[in-house]
Amino acid sequence: MNGPSYKFRLERVRALRERHEEQAKQDFATALQERQRSHEELMRTQAKIASARVAQLQAEAEELAQHQSYLERLERAAELAQQELDRREVELAERRAALTKASQDREALERLKEKGLVDHNREQARVEQNTLDEIAGNGHWRRAA
Repeated sequence: MNGPSYKFRLERVRALRERHEEQAKQDFATALQERQRSHEELMRTQAKIASARVAQLQAEAEELAQHQSYLERLERAAELAQQELDRREVELAERRAALTKASQDREALERLKEKGLVDHNREQARVEQNTLDEIAGNGHWRRAA
């Protein structure tokens, strides 16, 4: 004896939140990759600076100005790379927060859906039990008559 199946009234909203969460996951992954690229760029630039400093120490007097100019350009590039990395860190934190919120929103609807299903099943069981009780009662009255 099966009654009507459970239909979650907010299924469209739940599905929308699920898609929103998936997009937030993708955005977070992209931000994580961009942050990693920025970090690697900063590391490469810092390695070039270290190499340039060693070369400057070994340079002849007439080459010192050229080495100093090159070193200054590299240090400026390192500053820019650090600023980019800092920006990526902020973006990553924002994406992490968005992902957390999207997950919480979806999970709240999932819990609501599960509670609705439990309530529905409980009501179905009550209706079925009433029907069985009625059938049993009718059989008893027929036998008694």
